[in-house]
Amino acid sequence: MRTGAVAAGTTLMMLLMSSPALALTRDDGDDPGPGLSAMETIGLYVVAPIVLYLVITGLVMVLDKSKKQA
Repeated sequence: MRTGAVAAGTTLMMLLMSSPALALTRDDGDDPGPGLSAMETIGLYVVAPIVLYLVITGLVMVLDKSKKQA
């Protein structure tokens, strides 16, 4: 019980004492590009890793030099 209270208290204090990221304030030299569309986001973060995984898996299977056991 005491351990849970200490862990919860420590977590709460860290959350309360941490400063926000201030993502809305612009810094000098900050020049963000245009945002991604929904399809570009899905392509970049879903389709591209799956394709990369399949390509690497295919290369490993094709270039595998071990003998097949029958």
